[in-house]
Amino acid sequence: MSTDPSQAPTSELIVSTHGAVRILAMNRPQTKNGLTLELLQAIVDEVKAAGTDESIRAVVLTGKGEAFSSGLDFKAAMSMVQAGGADYAAQTENRLRNYFHAAIRALTSLPKPVIAFLDGVAAGFGCDLALACDLRIGTKRARFGEIFIKRGLMPDGGGTYTLPRLVGLGRAFDLMLTGDIVEAEESQRIGLLSRIVESEAEALAFAERIAAGPPLVMAEIKQAIYAGLSSGFDAALENEVRGQLKLLQSQDFIEGVSAFLMKRTPLFTGK
Repeated sequence: MSTDPSQAPTSELIVSTHGAVRILAMNRPQTKNGLTLELLQAIVDEVKAAGTDESIRAVVLTGKGEAFSSGLDFKAAMSMVQAGGADYAAQTENRLRNYFHAAIRALTSLPKPVIAFLDGVAAGFGCDLALACDLRIGTKRARFGEIFIKRGLMPDGGGTYTLPRLVGLGRAFDLMLTGDIVEAEESQRIGLLSRIVESEAEALAFAERIAAGPPLVMAEIKQAIYAGLSSGFDAALENEVRGQLKLLQSQDFIEGVSAFLMKRTPLFTGK
């Protein structure tokens, strides 16, 4: 994704800011943005940093080159497997929990909208990483694949939780048991992509539109949606009562109503 001159490159992640949008671009195009522990840690660190930066209203996660992410960098992973050792299982569990799952949790717990922009494939853990974002938009080159089964593995990035809720139980079984790749148009039809865009510029304009929304409201909506996924209808209603009472006391509520009555565009401050 194109960025402004304020970009600050790291070894595997390029971080830049465009207005109120923080852009995190995975930068391992030679491996189709294969995931390493270093890259995952960088994502966690930068997502958390965006969470404490009041000037940032939305985050975009994307990939450099022709892929969003092909998932785990298996060449790097195989060196760990071949090393073996008595503590291999413990080390693997540590990496899964403290790097892979930490990245998923960082994205879902950030009290700001996270948008995945795909201009290529999101496969394996790369697919789960995209599913952990609140919105997914992409070009016609965007593709999704829960390809774990083709590697003798099961999804391990929350895909067994998120995918059925996005596409339905039967389709989720189909995608996970076959490992088939889903093209952009079909991805939009079944709910993986919220919209197809023509260019990076259009994707950024969409992110800026989201970022212009009231921060307190977006945080409450995100919290309520994720809480509702693991609770009942009554609990969802109670979450809405709690959130709405809080928002009714905000300056952004007053601004939103005033702007409506005065027929102007609201200017939300997050207060």
